[in-house]
Amino acid sequence: MRLTVVGCAGSYPGPRSPASCYLLEADGPDGDGGTRTWRILLDLGNGALGALHNHADPLSIDAVFVSHLHPDHCLDLCGYYVLRKYHPAGHQPRIPVWGPEGTADRMATAYDLPLDPGMHEEFDFSEYAVEQRAIEIGPFSVQPFEVFHPVAAYALRVSADGRTLTYSGDTAPCLGLDRAAAGVDLLLAEAAFRECDENPPGVHLTGTDAGDLATRGGVGRLVLTHIPAWFDPDDARTEAVARYDGPTSVAVAGATYDV
Repeated sequence: MRLTVVGCAGSYPGPRSPASCYLLEADGPDGDGGTRTWRILLDLGNGALGALHNHADPLSIDAVFVSHLHPDHCLDLCGYYVLRKYHPAGHQPRIPVWGPEGTADRMATAYDLPLDPGMHEEFDFSEYAVEQRAIEIGPFSVQPFEVFHPVAAYALRVSADGRTLTYSGDTAPCLGLDRAAAGVDLLLAEAAFRECDENPPGVHLTGTDAGDLATRGGVGRLVLTHIPAWFDPDDARTEAVARYDGPTSVAVAGATYDV
């Protein structure tokens, strides 16, 4: 399983990166006796669709998983709707889009579409349940875990090729996040806050929180992400490595990881 950081800026697109979007690729059966590369996206935040072209044909994406409905995690679904509806190659087949309750209506409203049909002719929308069973897309198994944020939000635990990655989405420390991160090979954890600041409760992780989470979960590698442009990413890493002694890095746009 290969992870490519398409966008990692926190809260809005930054000077060096779009907002949140992560491309996962793995080989699996093509349904005709052969194999092919399957591709899914974790989030598609504002600015990310353009950058995606640098890493994969957007028409080759097999599914999109949205962690929550803040614009920096979902808004480029509007552009993706346009691409799939009006591409010169013709109207593209529907692909699965998974997200919290209300995802389909939220995206229709964002593009000023009537709710019916909204974007349903381009995307096959499904909503996570609290006790959602793993979602199978080709070689990928995606398990959402409800986490703590001002809106309904989910961490996403993804397995393929015998390896596992967890993406925190946006969340404060919580039991759901611990469950999602336990024992994974790579933890992609947001670190939008700093310990030295007076932070509002119940919104984001600090670098310290991410390091503690990685240590509790016994994860193989920690990648910090969703750091706003107004902070120095090294602050988050310094906090994290004080609490976690495994490999730790800060996500940058275009970085790739073999999980």
